[in-house]
Amino acid sequence: MSLLEARSRRAAPLRTPSDLSSNAVRDISGALTTLLADMLALYLKTKNFHWHVSGPHFREDHLMLDDQSAQILATTDAIAERVRKVGGTTIRSIGHVSRLQRVLDNDAEYVTPLDMLAELRDDNMQVIARMRETHQLCEENRDVASASLLEPWIDEAEGRVWFLFESSCRSHSSAG
Repeated sequence: MSLLEARSRRAAPLRTPSDLSSNAVRDISGALTTLLADMLALYLKTKNFHWHVSGPHFREDHLMLDDQSAQILATTDAIAERVRKVGGTTIRSIGHVSRLQRVLDNDAEYVTPLDMLAELRDDNMQVIARMRETHQLCEENRDVASASLLEPWIDEAEGRVWFLFESSCRSHSSAG
């Protein structure tokens, strides 16, 4: 292969075959890529709080946040690969994530454990709402595979919200 051919291949668009319309590919891959950015931002925020949590429930909160971050990270590859399967392209860099993410960063020097749990609960609730919107978009475009993938992720996020809520109630009731 010549240098010119190699350069041409690097510049060529990825053309994964799909029976979805070009509009459906654009819309679904865009929604899933934005969801991926949210999941990566949520993963990093959950790890941040895992690393920096303190207080009387340190061990329980630390372990819970570690479990939750692992669950969130586990979805990221499947989301990105689904985008590619339908014919789209996805996240390419941290800068790309920062341009798309809707989950807000928290760079504060100190966040109370209760505030950490509440912030992550709210972030997960927002992600659930966005997953439902993406699920609806997939259904409208007859992309049953993407819709089916979203369903257990919604359930997992609801589980995270439940644990974060109950843990914040426990922490709150014993703090008084």
